[in-house]
Amino acid sequence: QVQLQESGGGLVQPGGSLRLSCAASGSRFSIYTMAWYRQAPEKQRDLVASITSGGSTNYADSVKGRFTISRDNAKNTVYLQMNSLKPEDTAVYYCYIRNPRGTYWGQGTQVTVSS
Repeated sequence: QVQLQESGGGLVQPGGSLRLSCAASGSRFSIYTMAWYRQAPEKQRDLVASITSGGSTNYADSVKGRFTISRDNAKNTVYLQMNSLKPEDTAVYYCYIRNPRGTYWGQGTQVTVSS
C-alpha cells in the first residue's frame, strides 16, 4: 500500500522560507508525477507545483519565482522550497503522486504565514 509522509510545515513570518518534504513508500511501480496542492479554509484544493519523472515542472502563477519543486527519484521523495512567503500562502499543503496503478494523497501539513 502506498503511503506518503509529509514534513516541514509550520508557522513562519511573512518573507520567510519553509521546505516541505514528502516521502513515498510502498509503490511497486515507478512514480510518474509528483506534486504539491494546497487548500485554504473554505476554498478548493489547488495545484501549487508539479514535477514529472523526467524533471519537467509546472507552477501556479501565484508562486512562480518564489517556490521551487524538486524530487529525488532514488528516494521517492518530492520537495517544495518556499521562499518569500506571504500570508496568502497560508493553507494545508498536500503531497500527491501518480503511478501506473493510480493517484495517492498525503494527509496534509499546515503552513501558516503570519507575523
